[in-house]
Amino acid sequence: MANDHILTLSCPDKPGIVHAVTGIFAREGHNILDLQQFSDPTSEKFFMRVHFGPTPTESTEHLRPTFDALAAEYQMTYDIRPVAQKLRVLIMVSKIGHCLNDLLFRAKTGQLPIEIPLIVSNHPDFAPLAASYGIEFHHLPVTAATKADQESRVLELIKQHRIELVVLARYMQVLSPTLCEAMSGRIINIHHSFLPSFKGAKPYHQAYDRGVKIIGATAHFVTADLDEGPIIEQRVARVDHSMSPKELVDEGSNIESQVLAAAVKWYAERRVFLNGNKTVVF
Repeated sequence: MANDHILTLSCPDKPGIVHAVTGIFAREGHNILDLQQFSDPTSEKFFMRVHFGPTPTESTEHLRPTFDALAAEYQMTYDIRPVAQKLRVLIMVSKIGHCLNDLLFRAKTGQLPIEIPLIVSNHPDFAPLAASYGIEFHHLPVTAATKADQESRVLELIKQHRIELVVLARYMQVLSPTLCEAMSGRIINIHHSFLPSFKGAKPYHQAYDRGVKIIGATAHFVTADLDEGPIIEQRVARVDHSMSPKELVDEGSNIESQVLAAAVKWYAERRVFLNGNKTVVF
């Protein structure tokens, strides 16, 4: 797949978009390997993901003028990215490490098409784990008084390392509106409950106290509104009256790792589109 590429686009919905896009590939002699599309009748927006190739070289610059003209005609935003190009990801974590450990293992073994240049934490606990993977680790403590300076440093690191996605792998700090805006649509969080239920501290203990029959986890984009960002993926597990809070935490940890990994994989594969307060996931 060295010369395969992914085209993603969105625009106001109208007739002729599919014909126009596929016509470009036909004229250029590029094979469409997979195509997914969705027209949202509520937002009246159109979304498309096209896997095409191979191209004669890794470059797709020959397609730019044609797609630029199409984008102007259809009020379209689009992007073309090589399939082989890995997404550059910054992971932020606090003192709970199962999601971090899972992402590192999946990236190392090729299960996730990402590279992780660095890890940022407000605690030093996972410096040895980062070192074992040969990944740069930055311990950036944060208090109410130092939050602005700490987040400024995070933004510097994002720019320095050309980070495309920030993943909050149980990073137990609320991001400021400044950071949320700077990385809008490019921060994914794993929430340790099946939103919108059981927000706040100790959600599994809340679930235990309520005698729930399912628990779950939610991966969502981060916005300035705490835990209200567009949802990417949710999964659940059956539980029963015999399980202790610790057993619920253990089961929940497994779900959190799976849900976060799925969300990161789909984002890296250009399958996730923002659609107002919701997402389209191909």
